Amino acid sequence: MTTTRLSGLYAVTPELADTADLARRVRAALRGGARLLQFRCKTADAARRRCQADAVLAACREFGAALIVNDDLALALAVGADGVHLGADDGDLAAARAALGPRRLLGVSCYADPARAGEARRCGADYVAFGSFFASATKPAAVRAPLRILTDARQDLDLPLAAIGGITLANAPLLIEAGADLLAVVSDLFEAPDIAARAAAFTQLFSEKATS
Repeated sequence: MTTTRLSGLYAVTPELADTADLARRVRAALRGGARLLQFRCKTADAARRRCQADAVLAACREFGAALIVNDDLALALAVGADGVHLGADDGDLAAARAALGPRRLLGVSCYADPARAGEARRCGADYVAFGSFFASATKPAAVRAPLRILTDARQDLDLPLAAIGGITLANAPLLIEAGADLLAVVSDLFEAPDIAARAAAFTQLFSEKATS
């Protein structure tokens, strides 16, 4: 598995039918400094999902980044990804931990639910994700999470914390200040006019936090 520090920009892929365009955008994000990337694809058939996952994995290997597959343990294992990210309806966490083994990453969506985060930790999660913190075009109906959930989780859990949902370069500092180790970003990254520059700007936020 690629050695991964669970901190910084967590790039989450958009839904794109064009695999070449997806790979181009992913490479731009990686060129800008993203070292953790989640392949998220809800609408494609199995063949295209596999093709896109292979393409994204190749880009991650080129840049020394880790690939996490969203919601599909079987696909993550099939392509040799570095881990899987599971939501509430995506299978048993303990079984996923066992299938992944000790070297691959398990991330868990916890929405605005500290109890689920505690359960994820007990099942061997490597990080937990909270959100949506802001209005999100990707998940417009998502339950909103308060910033304080990050602050409380920082005290209660010894796990890296990911924030997700409507994150932009403008509101990202609020989440980092509240305790987020990872910022999971879709639209504000992959729809930026210069994806590499936007990735670099997100990455710089964490550098500034480390030196403040």
